[in-house]
Amino acid sequence: MTKTKKEGSLPLFLLMEISQNKTFWYNNYMYTKNEDELVALGEKLGHLLEQNDVLILTGELGAGKTTLTKGLAKGLGIHQMIKSPTYTIVREYEGRLPLYHLDVYRIEGDADSIDLDEFLFGSGVTVIEWGHLLGENLPSDYLELEILKKDEGREIVFHAHGQRATELLKGLTDGV
Repeated sequence: MTKTKKEGSLPLFLLMEISQNKTFWYNNYMYTKNEDELVALGEKLGHLLEQNDVLILTGELGAGKTTLTKGLAKGLGIHQMIKSPTYTIVREYEGRLPLYHLDVYRIEGDADSIDLDEFLFGSGVTVIEWGHLLGENLPSDYLELEILKKDEGREIVFHAHGQRATELLKGLTDGV
């Protein structure tokens, strides 16, 4: 498949592939010029989140994973200060829905060292920084946001895995 970009429009792409087990995969790209726009994107997505939604955030150190999570928290009606869970592994926040903010970088692929099910199937939304490190321990339905540094801004690459993630991505891009 080839990708094209219209000059002067937001760099959004939509591709669909159907895997052997009929899971839909969509890829979408967006560019934010600064931290405020990254927070606003997170806030818009936060308004769309429902119980048991799972977001995986990937990107190098300092890419903006926690900054995006601050926006998600705003969209969930959370007024607490959002901090990186790098050293605590998990931080929990209360809002419209509980937000479980995990950073699995330090567990080095040992998903059994934390009770993921408590968060993935709890009463809230789960955001996992470095979640790609969990490999096969990821649920079947999640939205991955890959954050890449581009000049002063960030390019966000969306990968929807499963039906609910596809719905989230569609809700996020509607009207853009």
